[in-house]
Amino acid sequence: MITASLGNHAQGVAYAAKIMGVKATIVMPEFSPIIKVLATRHYGAKVLLYGRGYEEAYNRATEIQKEKGYTFIHAFDDPQIIAGHGTIGLEILESLPDVHQVVVPVGGGGLISGIAFTIKQLNPEVKIIGVESEKSPSMKVSLERGKMCSIPPETTIADGIAVKTPGKITFQFVKKYVDSIVTVTEEEIAGAILLLLERAKLIAEGAGAAGLAACINQKINCSGKKTAIILSGGNIDTNLISRIIERGLVKEGRYLSIRTIVKDEPGELKNMLSLISKLKANVVTVNHDRIRLDIPVGYARIELLVETWGKEHSDKIISSLKKAGFDVQTPPRL
Repeated sequence: MITASLGNHAQGVAYAAKIMGVKATIVMPEFSPIIKVLATRHYGAKVLLYGRGYEEAYNRATEIQKEKGYTFIHAFDDPQIIAGHGTIGLEILESLPDVHQVVVPVGGGGLISGIAFTIKQLNPEVKIIGVESEKSPSMKVSLERGKMCSIPPETTIADGIAVKTPGKITFQFVKKYVDSIVTVTEEEIAGAILLLLERAKLIAEGAGAAGLAACINQKINCSGKKTAIILSGGNIDTNLISRIIERGLVKEGRYLSIRTIVKDEPGELKNMLSLISKLKANVVTVNHDRIRLDIPVGYARIELLVETWGKEHSDKIISSLKKAGFDVQTPPRL
């Protein structure tokens, strides 16, 4: 069997092939997250990296399928794949029979098609809302224009839903059973990933956190409504998690970057660090530079990265340093 995938479908096919004892070839875009590639190979599938996005990987997979006569399993535009996703709808209604709305990430549309069809058959009053990255809004644009449209996706941390063109089958399902689709920004997705990590101790990839991003940023009205949000994947590289955490800490004022010019005399750095210590802040990094040409002779530039409790604590540190005579500069917060 063969398929093209952005990563999550790839692992499902690879795992199923392993259980069935058949060979699987998965074509994934060249810049797929390493964690998805390694996980797919771990299940025993042959992974080919080809193209810059899903469409190029898909075209290569269909070429191989014709050459080798393999069985092709589409990532989203397949009735059986859609039916499989429909079981999630059943689980939601069993667990939360009085749910008002269900929020689902949208890429090619397979996941939301199955969930929407199943729930609407059993309870047509439940609202189904899709969420796309604003960097890849092909389904939303297609619905607005009343026809399938190809929107080349931009680079996004929600790589799992970065699809250029909706499926022919899924577009019809979404048009009939989905109530609306909204989009979220990269910063909103990153914020949702961080919130899940801190508050729920859950790791979600960008595509998986898109639904929560829409809710917490009021793209969807959740007030007084029982809302089920699909967290559709946790395959995210650790280096990306690290960057998201650091950006989040800066945004919330919990990382404070400080720069100042002081006289190049013994004790100046010590005085600054002592004051920060008294204010119960933790110094993460220190850079003391006296040789750059843009620094006056007899002076040194000090750059600090300080961990704080939040914006109020950061403001107190800056105010105290200025009061002590330090000409403090801080970059603008995100």
